[in-house]
Amino acid sequence: MEIRTLRYFLAAAREENMSRAAEILHVTQPTLSKQMKALEEELGKKLFTRHSFSIRLTDEGILLRNRAEDLVRMADRIEQEFISLDDISGGELYLGLAESFQIKYLARAIREFKSRYPGLHYHITSGDTEQIAEKLDKGILDFIVLAELPDSRRYEYLAFPESDVWGLVIPETDPLAGKEKITVSDLRGLPLFCSDQAWSNEIRTWAGNAYADLILEGSFRLSYNGSVFAREGLGYLLTFAHLIDTSPGSGLVFRPLSPRLETALYLAWNRYQTFSPIAERFLAHLKTSFREEKDRS
Repeated sequence: MEIRTLRYFLAAAREENMSRAAEILHVTQPTLSKQMKALEEELGKKLFTRHSFSIRLTDEGILLRNRAEDLVRMADRIEQEFISLDDISGGELYLGLAESFQIKYLARAIREFKSRYPGLHYHITSGDTEQIAEKLDKGILDFIVLAELPDSRRYEYLAFPESDVWGLVIPETDPLAGKEKITVSDLRGLPLFCSDQAWSNEIRTWAGNAYADLILEGSFRLSYNGSVFAREGLGYLLTFAHLIDTSPGSGLVFRPLSPRLETALYLAWNRYQTFSPIAERFLAHLKTSFREEKDRS
């Protein structure tokens, strides 16, 4: 199975039409169809259901698409890394990020680093721990940002300069908006929104014995989406400070939890990872940058 064949397959899967995919790939439609039939024969599985003017992936095709995306992405990365070995002005960085106001420290470090290496190109993937850690383990990402302590058996890591503070995002017209802090008693019986990860970890620990009385109305990977539901009166969002616009006129307010709940943020990388030259330089720069930010705070 060749990488080129997987690129052809992904184009066909994306376009759901052999003629359009062939046009994008600059090959003839018979050539593409022949390649796809050969791929099906090689794998012993039907990858497409074919209709008059379109194609659809079978379950086996969906599985191959998921695997092929990672393989093609890795092949592209290897190619870029070898190109950048002789490029002292830049290279490619791949980062997976959790949500946090502290991402500003990472962005600041990238801005400073790019002034020294103008040829730097960076690629950002957002998601929760499960999503981005899987990509790091596959070698698709150089670094990930986690809102939990990384497993030191698998990863090395660097702590961000601050911690994130938990609180409740509340519609400004709700009676709870009049409180300065939110206790676990305030949350009993209320429809709550939170990420699955935080609900099972930070919130469970913070709530203690009262955890069983809390109601997870819905889970969100992105806090912004949860805030939209909170604004519409469907529930209350448990999230970090500074992620949601709660300024006057936003229709929402943020109130910290009591007792105070904080989560540290970490930059992590595989313990036995071999860095590209630009990734190695960036990590050294980031360590210095974070240390200076912490001294200033």
